[in-house]
Amino acid sequence: MTLLTESSPGLLTEVLRGDRTRRPHRDDSTAAGLRAVLEDYVFEIFGSERRERGVIISSATMCRGDQSRATTDFSLGRARGVAISTLLRLLVAQVHVENPYDDALAAWRGERPNDELLSAVDHLDADQTARLRADVDAHFLTLARGIGTISSNWWPRTSQRANQMLGGGNVQLRDVVDLVVGSTYSDLASVVLVDVTTSPLAQGAERVMRFHALVQTLRVSVVPLRTSIFSSATGEFWTLDVDNELLVRAVDDLVHTLAIVKDAP
Repeated sequence: MTLLTESSPGLLTEVLRGDRTRRPHRDDSTAAGLRAVLEDYVFEIFGSERRERGVIISSATMCRGDQSRATTDFSLGRARGVAISTLLRLLVAQVHVENPYDDALAAWRGERPNDELLSAVDHLDADQTARLRADVDAHFLTLARGIGTISSNWWPRTSQRANQMLGGGNVQLRDVVDLVVGSTYSDLASVVLVDVTTSPLAQGAERVMRFHALVQTLRVSVVPLRTSIFSSATGEFWTLDVDNELLVRAVDDLVHTLAIVKDAP
């Protein structure tokens, strides 16, 4: 794993770019085996009977944090997360951001005007609004410093969604990757996944990184080059090369989680 901190500006893009001469060839054969293994595990855990409601697993499920926070703090945290995700899309599109909080809300309102969370933000009191504004401004500064400019030649895509079904729908893997760069059609592995979180990085972050790599592999049938996560809270940046060992661990993570949540209402 490569660990970067806010004191290393500009290195994030260097890590994403990497050394082309050391990249492995594109792997488009592993995905089928992974899916077969997962189908076997899902059958072992859930059996052949179709559930009325499938078990939904997301990166948030894999991280399993934040339940202990107070409701108000959690709502503000969610709003901050959406705002930073929105600002990331503006940065990648090379849109000039002058007032991070106001620009984020304007873009958010344009994309999802009826969002319940946005409505909650509109009804915050003055102190809560000031707190959220300060948080968004601070996180954006760290994000902009760490992400830098992503060249259009890298084929950047933001908020890339995936939905993979296992066990005839008994399990649904839902994922959103904040930033994806690189092409699946290159002869060499070129795709890099970047998750942006507004929380400090902890042990759960590695599970999230592995989950992104697994779902991406299942979605496009090509193994990504790297999976990464950046914290706008601390400026930390973690990145892992995606290999067979990482994907096996991702399967183990998922199977362990399924065994825990299978009887949840």
